[in-house]
Amino acid sequence: MPTAQINHHKMYYEVHGTTGDPVLLMGGWGTFCHGGHVHLPRGLTDKHRVVIIDYRGIGESDDDLSVAPSIGLYADDAIQLLEHLGFKTNVHLIGLVGMGACISQVIAIKRPDMVRSMMNMGAWCDTTDKHFVDHIEILRTVHRDAGWEAFQRLVCILSFTPEYYNENHAKLLGPQGPWRELNGRYAAHDRFITACLNHNVRGQLKQIKCPSLIVHSHLDIVTGPRLTKTIEKNIPGAKGLDLPDVAHVVAGKDQKIKFAKVVNDWMAAVAA
Repeated sequence: MPTAQINHHKMYYEVHGTTGDPVLLMGGWGTFCHGGHVHLPRGLTDKHRVVIIDYRGIGESDDDLSVAPSIGLYADDAIQLLEHLGFKTNVHLIGLVGMGACISQVIAIKRPDMVRSMMNMGAWCDTTDKHFVDHIEILRTVHRDAGWEAFQRLVCILSFTPEYYNENHAKLLGPQGPWRELNGRYAAHDRFITACLNHNVRGQLKQIKCPSLIVHSHLDIVTGPRLTKTIEKNIPGAKGLDLPDVAHVVAGKDQKIKFAKVVNDWMAAVAA
């Protein structure tokens, strides 16, 4: 299993694909590692070397609890891993919802020399929105006080469309379902949430110089256009893309095919 001592902790990572510019792809409170790479946008690994990671405290990555959690800390982890792998330039950042998108913002701010492009989806750039803050805080409270199963049920209800949830709740809920990485890992989840609620970079977004695509998922009740439009507005030259029928998570075969085309078309446009 590929691990490296990165930023004073053991970090697990995987690289999928053998050619092309590197892509660092990150999601929310989970990982695409350990078989989860099958959920990467179709076709991406055919043309790029795609790096996926276990954040501190989940999967095979450990953590140093004496270090305060922050999106900047997770960004430094990613930057140092990319340097360790020799990917020091022309890195494309794809943040597919939540924390991973916020980490991408900080990497792009800190290391413009490293970043070739950035795609952000389901993200935020500050925590002035009380509706968003209370969404995140109630998820922490439920996980802490009612347990992981209750947390999983609530976050699935918030993250998928009612139609998808009704048709697929049996496979969504349970130890093999989404957010399984947090099962028994409340301490890591608590640190993720603390970092997320301290992410405030609106004033720094103007420093991002790479081509940036900001995706607005109109059925996302947690991190929808109310938050993502602000990101687009504050990054010079950023392009926006509206997805009217997508919730917090892209789900279902048809949506995944359409979204893979969005990702691959964006990468082709940057290359051109």
